[in-house]
Amino acid sequence: MWTSETIARATGGAAFHGMLLGRRCDHCHGAEGFSSVASTPNLAGIDRLSLWKQLEDFRTQKRISPVMQPIAASLSERDLTDVAAYYSMLPTFPDPQDNRSFPQSRPDLARVALASRLVSTGDGNRGIPPCQACHGPVAYRRGSPALATQNGDYILRQLERFADNSRSNDINMPMRTIASQLTEDERHALAEYYGAGLGLLPAGATAPR
Repeated sequence: MWTSETIARATGGAAFHGMLLGRRCDHCHGAEGFSSVASTPNLAGIDRLSLWKQLEDFRTQKRISPVMQPIAASLSERDLTDVAAYYSMLPTFPDPQDNRSFPQSRPDLARVALASRLVSTGDGNRGIPPCQACHGPVAYRRGSPALATQNGDYILRQLERFADNSRSNDINMPMRTIASQLTEDERHALAEYYGAGLGLLPAGATAPR
């Protein structure tokens, strides 16, 4: 649960020190915060509350990753806030010198239509809220993981992990509940939708006409 004390701790980082610490992250997450591997998350522009929570969950083993757990465990609580501050300030527009994999190819119209419906309206018959209710109308909202510039393969893997309960660090289980209701085709469509950069636009604007 977010408290005023937790929010103050998570948002009080020093970006310059975070930049120095972030150099050890460049190999996987890219020097500009964009990975060249679509299964590795992009960190540039991620809300610092969200990024701090993921690092803290890795550090306390609430979120399991053989790669990230030892890295997060090596950081102090202050280091976590500094790293979160640094990545939250990185720009998300393309840099000619980076080799990001984002955005990936745009999916076909049928899959765009499927994803845009889930993003904008969800599915009331199955109790699935629209993605934008939590992640924002252009895939960004403070305190929620940003999807607007996230790699599609990474999103797909996280949806699969939430669906099979192998990832369980979502407070009050919203993602586990939703992902388990989605079909395999819907999970793929959503991952492709965001991975192609369509989350940067209002969902209504991406629906085929």
